[in-house]
Amino acid sequence: MKKTITTLLLLSCITAFSFAQSIVMTSGTIDFIKDQQVIQFTFSYDEVLVGKLTESEYVDKKSSEYNAKEEGKGDQWKAAWYGDRKERFEPKFLELFDKYMSEVGITAGTEGAQYRIEINTDFTEPGWNVGVMRQNASVDLSCKVKKIETGEQVASIRIRNASANNFWGTDFTSGYRVQETYAKAGRELAKFFIKKAKLRKIKD
Repeated sequence: MKKTITTLLLLSCITAFSFAQSIVMTSGTIDFIKDQQVIQFTFSYDEVLVGKLTESEYVDKKSSEYNAKEEGKGDQWKAAWYGDRKERFEPKFLELFDKYMSEVGITAGTEGAQYRIEINTDFTEPGWNVGVMRQNASVDLSCKVKKIETGEQVASIRIRNASANNFWGTDFTSGYRVQETYAKAGRELAKFFIKKAKLRKIKD
């Protein structure tokens, strides 16, 4: 039995790391960021796919299933699904973006920002965790970088398979799992900017 559980855990880890995250700049340049101190962000969720379903199909299906098991539970789940965007996902993305970009003198904000990064969530995999087996959550994001004054788009960036998991395996709620994927995306976007634009850390 112990051997079987160990094997399942190993298979789970292999599955979790089979698909690496990628960040690709599909058009434009990120040279703009070298002279910036503040970057504005907006988030949208237009035409999101969840697994193999549209978001509305997925939400209707899950809320109906939960309500069938316990009256009102599906309604609570639905409210949390949409509420987590502002309460968990977006703040976590910005928190991790700031953590790394602040080292090079750049933070997310509005005051003084000359450029805006418009992030749309294209795909969400909520994942699952049943103890000995799990599937990590992941998100695909499209980022349009625009000059605020003119609306001119200067770059387009795609983040694919931003995936993360709780080290202790205690991420049993989809909200927490997906939250961590946004944190990972924010961190990796910051690292992408730092590396590609060759930004230097501010000296203490």
